[in-house]
Amino acid sequence: MATHIEWCDEVANPITGCTPYSPGCDRCYARTYAARLHGQGLKKYRYKFDVTLHPELLDLPGKWTQPKKIFLVSMGDIFHHNVPLEFKQKVFETALKYPQHIYQVLTKRAELLLEAAPHLPWPKNLWMGVTIEADNYAYRAELLKQTPAALKFVSLEPLLGPLPSLNLAGLDWVIVGGERCAGARKMERDWVIPIRDTCVTKNIPFFFKKWSTPKKRANRVGEDLLDGKPWREFPRTVYPDSKQFSSIS
Repeated sequence: MATHIEWCDEVANPITGCTPYSPGCDRCYARTYAARLHGQGLKKYRYKFDVTLHPELLDLPGKWTQPKKIFLVSMGDIFHHNVPLEFKQKVFETALKYPQHIYQVLTKRAELLLEAAPHLPWPKNLWMGVTIEADNYAYRAELLKQTPAALKFVSLEPLLGPLPSLNLAGLDWVIVGGERCAGARKMERDWVIPIRDTCVTKNIPFFFKKWSTPKKRANRVGEDLLDGKPWREFPRTVYPDSKQFSSIS
């Protein structure tokens, strides 16, 4: 199962579907992709983007024998209120069942994450992250910090404005990116640089994904560069023998 998400190797989607939650959802790639797959008659998306559980896919990571970074639920949100706690637990238990992998989980629903956290297993190979697109959602990082996750990260994508209230202390990884779609909202350099510089100062790995670009643009050269260079750092746990953060994509 190939993926074009630059910071993972594979995706596993035992849950698909979601509902809009905040402005970062306005041009949701997953909703658009689900509609396309529904149109192609794919059974998994017979309900389009309604929240749907796929228990038959819980063991998908077991088919990959080589260690991988797996984004768990790239086509939905584990912490959506329509996902029962028992199924959330089963998704998290995947990391215990197949410990050869690293599992990456993202949510915008930080309040529901914190509510569920005491009832979930927290294996060390599961990274927990929250998405923050604007400064009035910076509080999501503070809720994340209250969870028992071994590694905590933020995805600032799509970044829709400066984040002066975001406190990066206590975080282990920062991802920044813009939108790649028709009508993509612009991401300003002045919003990105303070985040990057703080990461450098605090020794937090920083991953720059891309600038905002129209999806149909033919020439994408440089859209993943910040000040002319790639920033693709990962937490050291991915490369435990390295003394520096890896810049390998």
